[in-house]
Amino acid sequence: MNERQEEPEPLVAVARGVRTRGLKGEIVADLLTDFPERFAETATLIVLGQDGTREIVELEAHWFQKDRVVLKFRGYDTIETASVLLGREFAVPEADRIPLEEGSFYQWELLGCSVETLSGEVVGKVTEFLRTGGVEILVVTADEKREVLVPMAESIVVEIDVAKKRIVLDPPEGLLEL
Repeated sequence: MNERQEEPEPLVAVARGVRTRGLKGEIVADLLTDFPERFAETATLIVLGQDGTREIVELEAHWFQKDRVVLKFRGYDTIETASVLLGREFAVPEADRIPLEEGSFYQWELLGCSVETLSGEVVGKVTEFLRTGGVEILVVTADEKREVLVPMAESIVVEIDVAKKRIVLDPPEGLLEL
């Protein structure tokens, strides 16, 4: 008998636990979302284990501290129980992501996109997205030994089709040789 294994539901990471706080099992987490207000409408999060396991946790409370979020989960009431969440990502189902305006996209949607020039020359695949404080940068792996850094300027990145996993560039002279 040939049993099909069901694919796990795609997830979007919204925070990553970095340290415990206080004595009541609170976790300070880096925000991995551009929409921190989402925590006010979120009753549960999915904790991603380093081995790929998933655990649903109930969000009891949250608040913001500088540019981080403090999370308190039901049943994690001591430093010891909360410490197992350090280094873990907290996610929501991809279907629950906040819709973006037409022509906008999430960084993770660019990962794995094929990159080519206007003339059809294949450059490589997007392997990373860097925030520099200025213009964001696509890291495109051209082959095993070479990466190309592509600024996300409208004059360079002329087309993004996340549904087809395709990005088209009009690179200035020399950009692909750097």
